[in-house]
Amino acid sequence: MTRYFNTEGACRPEEHYMVKLDDRLNQIKTMLVDRKKYFVINKGRQYGKTTTLKALAKYLKKDYIVFSLDFQKIGTEDFTDTHTFVRSFAEIMIDKAMIMELDNREELMTPLSELLELPGGTSMKELFVRLSRICVKAPKPIVLMIDEVDSASNNQVFIDFLAQLRAYYLDREETPTFHSVILAGVYNIKNLKLKLRPESEHQYNSPWNIAADFKVDMSFSANQIAGMLEEYESDDHTGMEIREVAEEIYQYTSGYPVLVSSICKYIDEELVGEEGFEDLSKAWTKAGIEEAVKNILIDQTPLFESMIRHLDDYPEMKQMFHSMLFQGNEFTYNLDVKEISLASMFGYAVNQSGKVRVANRIFETRLYNYFLSETELSGTDASKEIGNMAKRDRSYFIHDGMLDMDTVMRRFVETFTDIYGEENTKFIEEYGRKFFLLYLRPIINGTGNYYIEAQTRDERRTDIIVDYLGEQFIIELKIWRGNEYNERGERQLTDYLDYYHKDKGYLLSFNFNQKKEVGVKEIRIGDKTIVEAVV
Repeated sequence: MTRYFNTEGACRPEEHYMVKLDDRLNQIKTMLVDRKKYFVINKGRQYGKTTTLKALAKYLKKDYIVFSLDFQKIGTEDFTDTHTFVRSFAEIMIDKAMIMELDNREELMTPLSELLELPGGTSMKELFVRLSRICVKAPKPIVLMIDEVDSASNNQVFIDFLAQLRAYYLDREETPTFHSVILAGVYNIKNLKLKLRPESEHQYNSPWNIAADFKVDMSFSANQIAGMLEEYESDDHTGMEIREVAEEIYQYTSGYPVLVSSICKYIDEELVGEEGFEDLSKAWTKAGIEEAVKNILIDQTPLFESMIRHLDDYPEMKQMFHSMLFQGNEFTYNLDVKEISLASMFGYAVNQSGKVRVANRIFETRLYNYFLSETELSGTDASKEIGNMAKRDRSYFIHDGMLDMDTVMRRFVETFTDIYGEENTKFIEEYGRKFFLLYLRPIINGTGNYYIEAQTRDERRTDIIVDYLGEQFIIELKIWRGNEYNERGERQLTDYLDYYHKDKGYLLSFNFNQKKEVGVKEIRIGDKTIVEAVV
C-alpha cells in the first residue's frame, strides 16, 4: 500500500508519512511514565494527541501492560450515575484486555468480570478495589491511558472517578494501583469550569492536583518535517529541495501537526496538474506551498470551525485577538488571565518572550480574514465602501496578470483620503491597518496571499508580506511619530528588504500632523527603492 499524508484521525507509520516520534516517546517514558507520574496531555484540536498515545502504547509494551481507552466510547448516558459508569468502564477494560497480547487475560480480569455479575448497584469504591486487585496480580506494572477525557469532564461522576485515582495515587505505597495514568484532551482538567451542583463546587480543581506538568513539545520542528519529506522523496523522487521546503512549511505552521500534514497533502494530492504545477517537481516548491496555504485558508476544516466557535463562545478572547492584530496591543503571557489561558489551551496562542502571540502564520491570517469579513458584513458604511472601491478598481492593479503595487498604494491614498480624511486621530490610529487590509484583500483575493510578519509587529509598526504569483511585496505600515522616527522606519525597511533579497519596498504612514503632505513619492536609500505613501 502506498503511504500518504493523513489529516483525519491517528497516523500510523505503515500507512502514512509522518514525523518520527521516537525522541518524544522516549522523553515521555523516561521523564514521566518510568517515574510513576500521573499527567494530562492538553493540546489543541488535531495536535497529534491520539497519534502520540497510540504510538506510546506500543513503545511501552515491553516494560508495561498498557490499557489504552477512549472516553468517546463511553456515551453520555453511561455517565448518568455511578452504577452505570462503573459497569461501562469495567466492560471496556475487559474488552481491551481480550484483544491484548497478554497471558492469562481472563484470569487477570476476573475481579472486573465478577463485578459485572454483582446484583444491584456498584460503587466507584468497589471499582477501584477491584482495579487494585488486578494491579497486584498483573505480571508487569499497569499504565492507564484515556483519550478524549474531556468529553466527560462536565459530569460529577467523572469528578468522582478522578478523586479515586488521586486517592489511590496518594496511598500507592500501601495500596497497589496504576503505575502511571495518562489523560488526553483539549481542555485542561485542572482549569475546567465544571457544571456541578453548588454544594459540589468545593471539589472543583482538587481531584487532579497530583498531575505532573507535561512539558514535551508536540509541535514539529523544521528538521522533523524534513525527515518526513525525506521518506516521501525516497518514494516519489520529486527533486525537491527538502530543507528549503521543510523550512517554508514550518514558517507558515510553526509545526502545528495537522497544518503541516494539510500543506503536504494538498501539494501531493490536489496541486499537481494545475497550471504552473504540472508535475511534482514544480509543486514541491515555495510557490506550491503558497498555493496550498491559500486553499487551506479558505477551507472549512474541523480545526477552523472550532476556532470560530471558540471566538463566538469566548468574546473576551476574541477581543484580545482583535486588539492584538489591528491595534498592535501587546499582552503579557499570564495564564491566570482567562482569555490568555483559553487561547493557549486551544492552541491558538503561544508564549513568545513573555508576550502572547498567535500560534502560527496560518492561524493569524485566518483570524485577520475572519475579522475583516465581519467588518465587510456588519461594519460601518464607510468600512464597507473602501472594500467595494478596491473591487471596483481591481482592473487598475493587475497588468498582464501581475500585481502593480505602486498603483495599489497610490489609489489607496486617494480612496482613504476621500472616505476617512475628516476622521479623528484616535479613530484612524486604531483602525488604519484594518482599512488597508480591507482595501488590499479583494485585490489579491483568489490569486495571492498576505500575512503579517509577527517579529516586527507592535503598536507602531506592522509589516505585511504579499505573495502574488511568485512575486513578493514588502509593505510596512506605521503610525507617524515625527521625522526622526520616520527615517528610522525607512532604514528598518531597507534592512528588511535585504533579508528578503528585495530591491523595492513600500511604506504606508498614517500621519496626524495637520501640515502633512498626503500622497505617494519614491525615495532611494542606498541601493533600495522605497515607495512612501502618506495618508
